[in-house]
Amino acid sequence: MTIDNYQEFYDRFTPAVIEEHMIGSLADGFNVCEEICDKWAGDADRVALKFEGDGRPSEELTFAELKARSAQFANFLTSQGIGKGDRVAALLPRTPELLVVILGTLRAGAVYQPLFTAFGPGAIEYRVQQAGTKLVLTDPANRFKLDDVEECPPILTVNRDQADEKYASDKDFATEVAGWSTDFEPVRVGADDPFLQMFTSGTVGKSKGVAVPARAILSFYVYMRYAIGLRPEDTYWNVADPGWAYGLYYAVVGPLLLGNTTHFCEAGFTPETTYNMLRKYKITNLAAAPTAYRLLMANDDVLSADDTFDLRVASSAGEPLNPEVIGWVDKRLGCPVMDHYGQTETGMTACNHHDLVQEVVRVGSMGFSMPGHRVVALDAEYNEIPEGETGQLAVDVENSPLFFFQGYTWQEKNPFHGKYYLTGDVVMSHGDGSYSFTGRDDDIITTAGYRVGPADVESSLLEHEAVAESGVVGKPDPKRGSIIKAFVVIKREFRADDELAEELKQHVRNRLSTHAFPREIDFVDELPKTPSGKIQRFILRNQARDESDAAE
Repeated sequence: MTIDNYQEFYDRFTPAVIEEHMIGSLADGFNVCEEICDKWAGDADRVALKFEGDGRPSEELTFAELKARSAQFANFLTSQGIGKGDRVAALLPRTPELLVVILGTLRAGAVYQPLFTAFGPGAIEYRVQQAGTKLVLTDPANRFKLDDVEECPPILTVNRDQADEKYASDKDFATEVAGWSTDFEPVRVGADDPFLQMFTSGTVGKSKGVAVPARAILSFYVYMRYAIGLRPEDTYWNVADPGWAYGLYYAVVGPLLLGNTTHFCEAGFTPETTYNMLRKYKITNLAAAPTAYRLLMANDDVLSADDTFDLRVASSAGEPLNPEVIGWVDKRLGCPVMDHYGQTETGMTACNHHDLVQEVVRVGSMGFSMPGHRVVALDAEYNEIPEGETGQLAVDVENSPLFFFQGYTWQEKNPFHGKYYLTGDVVMSHGDGSYSFTGRDDDIITTAGYRVGPADVESSLLEHEAVAESGVVGKPDPKRGSIIKAFVVIKREFRADDELAEELKQHVRNRLSTHAFPREIDFVDELPKTPSGKIQRFILRNQARDESDAAE
């Protein structure tokens, strides 16, 4: 589809227009499981999931099979007194059981709560206590983490017979669920009732609760159709783990909503497992975090010179892609990759759209407002800024009919100012409705009176052949207020020494400016990240501040 006027297009994408051909009347309520599973189950051969096992056989689940198995789990939940509004959590890897749990929970009108398998007991305890979680599902590999969770909810263990003997008294998932009927009338919920209980990734502090309302699937639909560009004939794989928003929203709910098959790879991410999935399943539409693309590029030697793939398009979300990575994807994976922007709170809101023709696609830009949203940038007085200036990215809620965030679940913070939702991210306006990410508001570095975004410096560093990853922060300095300090992970064939550090400094100085290059570079083995792969710059900032304090 080609568009000339974004506003005219947004006006067509009101909830009333979408619900007409998706879910009927929002006011009457609906069931998300029915929308993403049951309506496709009439075709007995239509595949919902292709699963690549790790130490277990690969398998497929049809929509019809998923409908039946989710009904059994919903019946079990009802027998336990769990229903509408109750939180059900899963600490499970990407397996068929996980998908059954998600859909069975939604079928019962309950609220699904993801727990990432890399979480330790503290992170799990905080989330289940905050949410008042009624049930936790886990597997033998993760069961031990629940031992130290105070006030842990009841536990249901998948493949309990493979767990340690001390868990012999646990209830087994298959045993408890198998005897229930494969019929269950889906429980309808209101448009503003929650169906997912998320927590933010914690890039800037304590995780906050985000209860996602059922009407968010309207936004998910638009993102999958126009930004991801998902077509009926596509073979789609989102690498992101469903323990996090991008994976749960757009590797589970999104593709199933459009009736497409989704793919799970149980094994951890490596270049080898990724290329195996691309080849075996002939993936045509790929979505992943920038970390995945950067690691693939850093291990380019895994590919031979004549390797080719079936990819048509690729998408990236989480942090900006630098030009070198974009060029590498085009050359080595053989397809264009588009940057997308969003948050756990809002889903995706600004994108370079695969299936909308934009007048310009700027390298490293988050692109334009997603249909149904109006994103803007604001100055310190909350005025919308003109071309070439930087400000805080915000969503004009009054003019964003598909915006669904209602505020943090336990009101941990008020992120609204008047009609605007404030993202906390700083961007530069291009004057045509598109924006480029500069950094989190907390990440912006003020050095000698200049404001420098870490993303620009990190992108320049990544253009150097020796750099695999970089994290840039401000370090307190008595003369300049702050200096720019870079933490750099280099590729294995290079040597970390003073000569390379000086070369990197000059590289950035030449690429950016004399005030925006890192005056200090530390070589590190890895960067601190959230489990979803985002750099935790606040940890690096604290380290730099401690270094400065120690030097005084």
